[in-house]
Amino acid sequence: MLERVLYHDHCFDGAASAAYFSRFIAGAIHPDAEFRYTGMAHKASQLFDPGLFDGDENAIVDFKYSSDPRLTWWFDHHQSAFLNAADQEHFRADTSGRKLYDPGFKSCTAFICKVAAERFGFHAPDLDDLVHWSLIIDGAQYSDAKTAVELGAPAMKLTLVIEAAKGSGIVHKIIGWMQRRQLSEIIAEPEIQQLYAPLYQRHLQNIDLIASRAHLDDGVVFFDLAGHEVEGYNKFIPYYLFPDSVYTVSVSPSSFRTKISIGSNPWTPTEPKHNLATICERYGGGGHARVGAISLAPGELTRAREIAAEVVAELKT
Repeated sequence: MLERVLYHDHCFDGAASAAYFSRFIAGAIHPDAEFRYTGMAHKASQLFDPGLFDGDENAIVDFKYSSDPRLTWWFDHHQSAFLNAADQEHFRADTSGRKLYDPGFKSCTAFICKVAAERFGFHAPDLDDLVHWSLIIDGAQYSDAKTAVELGAPAMKLTLVIEAAKGSGIVHKIIGWMQRRQLSEIIAEPEIQQLYAPLYQRHLQNIDLIASRAHLDDGVVFFDLAGHEVEGYNKFIPYYLFPDSVYTVSVSPSSFRTKISIGSNPWTPTEPKHNLATICERYGGGGHARVGAISLAPGELTRAREIAAEVVAELKT
């Protein structure tokens, strides 16, 4: 029995969701299941390729819904979980009990854990640490920006590798390890250490780069990373550099998209008043109330800068 699992790629919660889901399926539903993984990225064209659903069962975790009839399982916790109204209506009409959505959860991993326990009687106490860190990392539950940026814990080091490593191959390995091993063991793997060392140096360089490019105005940090070949960066760096900020908006072109990232400071004394997912949805993006993103096609830098300027102006109000 082949179980195809589509997950949010280069995301700690995406990888952890795929790992916990796999343990659940093997432990409670299909002991003989063979798992294959496909990492999904938010792009300007959000349609699902029909060829993705090639398993005997097909699952999506921590990513948008698909109305493809071959989809067997779905778990998500993002406000912007549906590509269109038709998909949302399709989900509401589903009676399988295996397509589940709750935007109230701070991590998809924790959502899967709760459903697996309450509906199917499945428990994996050895993965409690994985669930715990998924909530901290995806829910931005760090004690302060310094903790979030200085990467002291094994889970945070592993997050850097998951988010910044080239390709999906190493993420698939990590998903496999996460199902049975502790995070401290995984980060100690020689293959992971070999990747982590240069990525950490790049992380330090990104802190300096953002410090040189960013400026704070009326509570909003803005920076444009075009021309610097930064595929991704630690999203808490702006709050580490500008602790008095409320929001951050950035433009970062990459090989497969032009991205506008929008976030809010988890430690700001001023409670953010804007729902960032709602703002992003107006431009074809999405996310959560406190963090979101918009993806345009590669090369659409001018449009990305226009959108970023509009969002900055709105957040200043």
